[in-house]
Amino acid sequence: MGDHLDPIGADVVDLEDRIVIPGLVNAHLHTWQTALRFAGGDWSLLEYLAHTHGHVARRYGPDDMHIGTMAGALNQISCGTTTVGDWCHNCLTPAHADAAIDALNIAGIRAVFFHGTPHGGPTKPHDMSEVDRLLCGPIARNPLLTLGMAIKGPQLSAPDVAIADLRAAVDRGLIASMHQSAGTSGHGWNAVGTAGLWGPHANIVHGTGLTDRWVKKLADAGVTFTTTPENELGQGHCTAITEKLLDAGGAPSLGTDTETAVSGEVLTAARITLAHQRGLAHEQEFHRTGLSAPSAGLSSKQALSWATVHGARALGMADKVGHLAPGMQADLVVIDARALNLWPAHDPIAAALQASIANIEAVMIGGHWRKRHHSLVDTDIDEVKDRLQQSGERFAHKIRATGPLARTRRRVVRTVVRRHLRRQIGSGD
Repeated sequence: MGDHLDPIGADVVDLEDRIVIPGLVNAHLHTWQTALRFAGGDWSLLEYLAHTHGHVARRYGPDDMHIGTMAGALNQISCGTTTVGDWCHNCLTPAHADAAIDALNIAGIRAVFFHGTPHGGPTKPHDMSEVDRLLCGPIARNPLLTLGMAIKGPQLSAPDVAIADLRAAVDRGLIASMHQSAGTSGHGWNAVGTAGLWGPHANIVHGTGLTDRWVKKLADAGVTFTTTPENELGQGHCTAITEKLLDAGGAPSLGTDTETAVSGEVLTAARITLAHQRGLAHEQEFHRTGLSAPSAGLSSKQALSWATVHGARALGMADKVGHLAPGMQADLVVIDARALNLWPAHDPIAAALQASIANIEAVMIGGHWRKRHHSLVDTDIDEVKDRLQQSGERFAHKIRATGPLARTRRRVVRTVVRRHLRRQIGSGD
């Protein structure tokens, strides 16, 4: 994007009665789980961890990683997302990571590939030899892809491991993203701070359980936060981080987390977050005065910024994507405001926030159309769907199995996961 560009040979597009916005940023998504779409629509967090991570994740082959990632990335483009933080914490082998990266390449999406492995013990550091291999190999060959680290962080790893992982990310100029779900911040968080390793290279997903003091301290240090509101509310991650973050002078980025449970539309996440925060403000005012708040407070523009500007910042791309300006990458979304659900679009920002996938007419990534006239470009959707179904049905069958061995295995896994969650929640000082 720029001023005084040479128009010779340019593709001139008439966008009358459309709304053009920056490409959306889904800052936290596990695309490898796409084949299990909505299998866990009624699961709690315990059930999700037991079924997905405790039971079927280790059975994934590279082909499953490939088709899940491809379908997930293509769906993101169709939903208006041009950049995704792909949190791939099922890289069982180098072949699994390569398959996922190849799928992102084929889909044509801009992404930070957060390399991760299945949950291990708290004393197991991140595999930096694999990170270095990816940096010099598949990632380096695609200008749309960058590498990040999906680490366990101080909630799930020993303090020395959390420090080593974050220091390794800093040394390589990578974003290190970690989960913090319920539970309080233990001494590992202080240890990381003492080591001087909280900063813009660190991204915290969910952040539930952190105190006001910790949120303020981390936000002041430049740490970014990503909330996945629909998933957090439905599965039981406890209170969302957004209110504390806004009070600390920060702002969240948004993700949709996992399509085993919820839709991948990040605009839905923005609307839920906005409505939830407005609801909290109204409730507080009602308890104070007996009336709801006299004004809405947070605006549609702020909510849209969480899915664009702040998502780009969380992924270390604030100088490339997130808003429309000269010098930025040409990542943009065309919203058809002529549709009955948006017309007349008196406030284009509010209309853009309220758009659904049916309104996403076109998507451009890096100056190339990836969606035109409401259809993905150069994509055999039927083939993708067939492969996705074959992969997903195999795992869904294992989850639904009712034989004696399957029931016993399920009870054992649930017991182990429940014990793990209790330790996690009780890990604070």
